[in-house]
Amino acid sequence: MAGKAKTKAKSTPAKTKSTPKRKRDTIQSTEFCLHAPDAEEIFLAGEFNNWESNSKDYRMRKFKGDVWKKKVKLKPGDYEYQFVVNGNWWKDPENPKTTKSPYGSENSVISVK
Repeated sequence: MAGKAKTKAKSTPAKTKSTPKRKRDTIQSTEFCLHAPDAEEIFLAGEFNNWESNSKDYRMRKFKGDVWKKKVKLKPGDYEYQFVVNGNWWKDPENPKTTKSPYGSENSVISVK
């Protein structure tokens, strides 16, 4: 009985131009929180949303302990913001970093790194 000879053909991989993978810029979420027991609704307004005071995309959710929260993806930089609580503008009582607004009040400032 004669055996069959096995031959292995080596294939040469086609040369391709490889493009280096670009590192993806991951934008972290920044969480804004406000303790407001008497609030019925709160919106987050600031430079990041053109100061829209009632945008449903920036409506905050109420959690246990009357804490309202909203996560926003922000690129690194400084952003002015305020909370709109039942239609009234509030600076962030937990954030000492503020700046004067053009309207004579103060805006809270957050630095995202």
